[in-house]
Amino acid sequence: MLDESAMTSFDHVIINANIATFSAQHGFGIEISDDENKHADSIPYGQLEKAAIGIKDGKIAWVGKQNQITAHLPKYQASQITDVDGKWITPGLIDCHTHIVYGGNRSNEFEARLQGASYQDIAAQGGGIVATVTATRAASIESLFAQSEKRLLALMKEGVTSIEIKSGYGLDLDTERKMLTVARQLGEKYDIHVSTTYLAAHALPTEYKDHADDYIEQVCEWLPILHAEGLVDAVDGFCENIAFSTEQIRRVFEVARSLNLPVKLHSEQLSDIGGSALVAEYKGLSSDHLEHLSEEDIKKMAASNTVAVILPGAFYTLRDIKLPPIEALRKHQVPMAISTDCNPGTSPLTSLLLMMNMGCTLFYLTPEEVLAGSTVYAAQALGLPNKGKVEVGCDADLALWDIARPADLAYQMGLNPIQGIMIQGKWRETM
Repeated sequence: MLDESAMTSFDHVIINANIATFSAQHGFGIEISDDENKHADSIPYGQLEKAAIGIKDGKIAWVGKQNQITAHLPKYQASQITDVDGKWITPGLIDCHTHIVYGGNRSNEFEARLQGASYQDIAAQGGGIVATVTATRAASIESLFAQSEKRLLALMKEGVTSIEIKSGYGLDLDTERKMLTVARQLGEKYDIHVSTTYLAAHALPTEYKDHADDYIEQVCEWLPILHAEGLVDAVDGFCENIAFSTEQIRRVFEVARSLNLPVKLHSEQLSDIGGSALVAEYKGLSSDHLEHLSEEDIKKMAASNTVAVILPGAFYTLRDIKLPPIEALRKHQVPMAISTDCNPGTSPLTSLLLMMNMGCTLFYLTPEEVLAGSTVYAAQALGLPNKGKVEVGCDADLALWDIARPADLAYQMGLNPIQGIMIQGKWRETM
């Protein structure tokens, strides 16, 4: 318990709250064990009821029971106190895998697929990722910002306070730079944390057809340039039989390592060619998609503390039938994050709440797992140890919900119970 001077020196106090802390300090722990009693003392969601939060300098300075601060409240101005009247507080949601910066629109392809066209048919007609690359290259930075801003705002309206944004629809130096610049500008305008990820190894541009190794050489040359310009926080690639091999991705990862940049990977979405083992070898932040992930590589991810990022939106849109190996991930205690994968082709959506529901209904995750996957484990997937938890020392990024219990966030579809978000200790108006 803090002393009197500390308890009366917070910049802001939130009172009468129920809190899903996702903090081990408050009993959070959802690892599955053969020993049923191993986590007998764990508390679902790390929840605290009838609780309060003290905030100082944009950080969480104190979390405790309401009755511990009641006597100190007369020391505060009314404007310093938010009485949430029994509503629920969670960490601000974190969307840890998105492609929200892109040009153009591919709803025509959606219609074509419904009428029987195959992905190959669409690609042969200049569609697919090539269409997005063409539109993104042609878009001005102002146009690209305006299109992407709408997608960011939609996510923020559902409680997102931190987001990852990838490049990868430029596939040339100038457009990759343009995408990453727009991502930075979005973070600056909305004062929201944006992690930028360099994904030039996303697809082979048409000008390098049949010359993948030459293209990877360019990807490796562009990375130090964009990093020197302050545009890159992490490095990603698409390691698949329709994209790049493990050896080609390894070349990119070696450059990332030389720059002390963390890595992550699109892996095992369509086949198992060892992408997750590769990212684990480099102590990567995350391996993402994972429908075809082997148990052997799950063990490697567990040993490297690499997060498994589950993307039900792409699974749903592609009408996939191969489920990610959720039970094996639980068995080996690999942390699981969940994300929108917002992109124009395979996951054109901007609802992390819907992803929580799909994570439960399609992948049999629990409501606690998907909410943890949108907060504490999503933060881990971005290398952000001070986000994703309601814990002393963490950033005061919070979401306020009008719900009866935390499971409601995964249970309800189409109803957004958000009441407001706090970023770095400051409430934002409900958008």
